[in-house]
Amino acid sequence: MANAVQKITLSPSRDIPFNKLVLAQTNVRRIKAGVSIEDLAASIARRGLIQSIHVRPVLDADGGETGMFEVPAGGRRYRALEMLVNQKRLAKTASVPCVVGNPLGPILAQEISLAENIEHAPLHPLDQYRAFKEMLDEGMSEEEIAAAFFISTSAVKQRLKLTAVSPALLEIYADDGMTIAQLEAFSVSNDHTRQEQVWEAIKNNWSKEPYQIRRMLTENTVRASDKRAVFVDLERYEAAGGEVLRDLFQSDDGGWLQDVALLERLVTEKLQTIADEIANEGWKWIEVAVSFPYGATNGLRELEGTKIDLTSDEQVTLDALREEFDKLQAQYEEADELPDEVDQRFGEIETAIKSLEARPVRFDPAEIARAGVFVSIDTDGTLLVERGYVKPEDEAPMTPEGGNHPGVDGSDVDAAASVQRAVITIGGQPADPEEEEEDGNKPLPDRLIMELTADRTLALRDKLANDPATAFLAVLHKFVRDAFSRYSAQGVAMEVFVRGTVFPVQSEGLRDTTYARSIKARHEAWEKRLPSDVVGLWDALSALTGIEQAELFAHCASFGVNALYERADRYGNGAISTHGVQQRLTDADHLARAVGLDMIDAGWRPTVRNYLGRVTKARILEAVREGAGEAASQLIDHLKKGDMAKEAERLLADSGWLPEPLRLVDIDVEAVDTKAGDEEEVLPEFLAGGGDVALVDQQEKQLDAAE
Repeated sequence: MANAVQKITLSPSRDIPFNKLVLAQTNVRRIKAGVSIEDLAASIARRGLIQSIHVRPVLDADGGETGMFEVPAGGRRYRALEMLVNQKRLAKTASVPCVVGNPLGPILAQEISLAENIEHAPLHPLDQYRAFKEMLDEGMSEEEIAAAFFISTSAVKQRLKLTAVSPALLEIYADDGMTIAQLEAFSVSNDHTRQEQVWEAIKNNWSKEPYQIRRMLTENTVRASDKRAVFVDLERYEAAGGEVLRDLFQSDDGGWLQDVALLERLVTEKLQTIADEIANEGWKWIEVAVSFPYGATNGLRELEGTKIDLTSDEQVTLDALREEFDKLQAQYEEADELPDEVDQRFGEIETAIKSLEARPVRFDPAEIARAGVFVSIDTDGTLLVERGYVKPEDEAPMTPEGGNHPGVDGSDVDAAASVQRAVITIGGQPADPEEEEEDGNKPLPDRLIMELTADRTLALRDKLANDPATAFLAVLHKFVRDAFSRYSAQGVAMEVFVRGTVFPVQSEGLRDTTYARSIKARHEAWEKRLPSDVVGLWDALSALTGIEQAELFAHCASFGVNALYERADRYGNGAISTHGVQQRLTDADHLARAVGLDMIDAGWRPTVRNYLGRVTKARILEAVREGAGEAASQLIDHLKKGDMAKEAERLLADSGWLPEPLRLVDIDVEAVDTKAGDEEEVLPEFLAGGGDVALVDQQEKQLDAAE
């Protein structure tokens, strides 16, 4: 006969007045963790006591019940109730639902306390997020949910945002197939299909960092900080139906604009509207673009306009603004930190003063009829209108003198400009056919070297302009080479008959570099000081101090710098030979060393557009290995070229790494045969043309020295 299963008996429950309860010393919880007592008290006040308290009768010396009960399990609930009693929000004799255990049974009070704490299964985060979503669907607002659970509204928004991720990915997260940080990264996009595609692409990779997910989800978008987005304004973009992706879990700098085509259309429409308004002023031509390349005004004559004086009302407003600014500055001069409203007012005053001081310019109507305007967007997203440029062919006709036809000089400029216009770009990138990817370190493309050395030439000009002594010495060096027949005057970096060098090939954004802006600002400052009429120029220069003359000399001399690499006929049949190019670059290195040029200090950084997207994968990995270390190169060596270039840009941002054409290498000073010979010049590896050649020992030593 089978034995009957012994039935268990559960402890009885009863309501016990709170003043009959005491906290047991056998409670195992000693360390504060989880929801605070204050928040738990607020929860009980809102919802009541959701879970009963486990108690045991307190016995006297004879084993009889005393009428008091100790609390071995549920101590935090007891403390929360005690707080409500002390706050007069709960009566001392209020009934508390309790489960009454047997004080004489075999189970210790410590075991009860420990079991109650360790057997409690915490809620999975996804269940919490979905519960918030259900409460929102039932009519509760985000603020009400936040108040009910004593968390911030932003925390509720974040958790609700996670529920908008693809259900398939939520199930993967629920099964511990991805981390919460990865799930947060997916929430940046609302496109479930794209989310799932990204996960499929990376799920088997050993590296599935959140930043990679965010980058892949936003790779076809435009940053809200982009100058085009700032120019159009996010409100106008969203009003036109554009969607902005936002990251609630990290600083996203305003988010990402998803509809790039819409943004481009809005930019074009706004620029076109502005151009139509400017056309009413009577200009002959107006060129409109998001940005113009550096040197776009080369060969054009800039009109000298007259600034329009302030009206009496404008002058009164300007004086009042300056007075208010001075008062605020005196009032808060000793303050460590300005109040927000004062800081905002300072900004408003400065903007208003700047607007009033930036006076419009009046031009001669006859000049306006033959001149034009460039309309573009400045780097900070503001409108940039550059008025008053006359093309050589639009100049007033002149009577030829000495048999020379007027405009001969202008024809040279036109020829140079035609070369520049002939460079075809598609979407801001050169239209050169993409070369087949290979494993070896191929020589750098000629076009890329030309772009890099254009950066170096401009930075070298800026550096030389700030070093009058070296500029004087450089010009003297050229003069000596010209004057003494035993020296060759060809293949030099200082073209002293100051003639600005046109950059037929240049990287996008060269115009907005630090060195380009520095040169422009310095040039404009001297233009303001010098007379507009050439008749008074000699006297004006004579009136300058010696230091001022030296500074102006250095500035003018800097325009003669030509450190450009250019494709040459190595057999000497072109305008410049391969030997001449090498001599020029060597001479430029001497000049760069003399002024202490460092392209990193000058502001150049390797990006996808200016280098990393233009070279082979082997070159990218070599750059990361040199700049960020072997571990960093291994982190990206499995990526496709496009992704590898983007990650390399991030890894090299603050590394101080430079491609070989921009490095200031140590050069062995040797006697150079300045006479052109028939022997082929040995060039550095990055200038070598054609074929896939391995680095020779000598080249490796040169690279080591450069590092």
